[in-house]
Amino acid sequence: MPVVIPRRRIAAVVTGLAIALVPPSLALTSAAGSPATTLPLPRVAAAPALAAATPLTVSQAIGSQTGQSATVRGYVVGQPTATSTVVRSNFPNDYALAIADSASETSTSRMLYVQIPSAFRSSWGLQSNPSLMGRQLDVTGALAAYFSHPGMTSTSAFAFSGTSTTTTTTSPTSTTSSPSPTGTTSPYDSTYYASAIGKTGSALHTELHRIISSGVTTLTYDQVWTALKDTDQDPSNTNNVVEIYSGRSIAKSDNGGGVDQWNREHVWAKSHGDFGTVNGPGTDVHHLRPEDITVNSTRGNLDFDLGGSAVSQCTGCLSDADSFEPRNAVKGDVARMIFYMAVRWDGGDGFADLEPNNLVGNGTAPYIGKLSVLKQWNLQDPPDAFEKRRNQVIFDTWQHNRNPFIDHPEWVTAIYGS
Repeated sequence: MPVVIPRRRIAAVVTGLAIALVPPSLALTSAAGSPATTLPLPRVAAAPALAAATPLTVSQAIGSQTGQSATVRGYVVGQPTATSTVVRSNFPNDYALAIADSASETSTSRMLYVQIPSAFRSSWGLQSNPSLMGRQLDVTGALAAYFSHPGMTSTSAFAFSGTSTTTTTTSPTSTTSSPSPTGTTSPYDSTYYASAIGKTGSALHTELHRIISSGVTTLTYDQVWTALKDTDQDPSNTNNVVEIYSGRSIAKSDNGGGVDQWNREHVWAKSHGDFGTVNGPGTDVHHLRPEDITVNSTRGNLDFDLGGSAVSQCTGCLSDADSFEPRNAVKGDVARMIFYMAVRWDGGDGFADLEPNNLVGNGTAPYIGKLSVLKQWNLQDPPDAFEKRRNQVIFDTWQHNRNPFIDHPEWVTAIYGS
């Protein structure tokens, strides 16, 4: 005799079978979105979670320098200080790492140079954390040249390999120690700087770099002569230019390499990063200024700091073995040019990552000091009419980008602290 099963029983069995097929990891919710009453389910083995994407090896990253974002796994083998130089001790700062597929690698051609943004330096820089040497890390960022070498820029995460993501530091959008950049307004705040307004810290640095690197006209070194005759024109005599350090007004036509002529001074000394006069940082007119041949030679590649002996032909200027102090009237101008260069040339254009530090005697490393002094100069000598006009002429006629620290000098504090 056939067994008759009530319809409700059939429905319950079917429902139970359907529920049993649902992994327990999936929560049941009511129509209102709140968890439903838990039903007793058979114990079913949960499906394994999808594995995270395997990090690239350093070798793969070196061969994939296309600008895309990726995570790379490698051993810390030192700090890059130039295209073919990686130091393994006496680290000068916390700005970069070199990683390799082997902890004993010594060939720079098999290393990836990793930029360390300011938000990560205290935790992942080698000067502060020399014990990182030989440790295996996972780093995430854009695969792009750094120090004119296969590298990673705009690094957004660091972690020890094999650890949970809780050890990864992520870049903040603001810093609590820096004031909001609201002290100055500019006619360009609603257009050119619109995407930067309200940001601080590394977020502001990153956005300003994007802004001032977009739509730029790159000059040749010969074109710089003509540009300086326009940007640094004496407002009291249109036939002359004003020399940056000496303050002397001299005929535009009296330029060259002779005694008492004026030439092209690199305020960010071109040996600090070894970019020379190549198109790019070597011809960026935002930091190139007219200066007397002799004074230019005295300044040489010295860092900026206080004190020293009087400089011939440069009233108010001082210098010693490792630093140069300009006259008071242009100390802020010098500081804001240095901060511009650090934001504009951050290692992503095939050139070294220029950074201010709190040292002097930086030599050919891509750093210039003294940061604490430069921040003070920015405060004590605010932008004047000459500096503002110069910024406008460069924007309108020559490079078509601006020095944001002239328009917003308080952004120095917002990025670098007080």
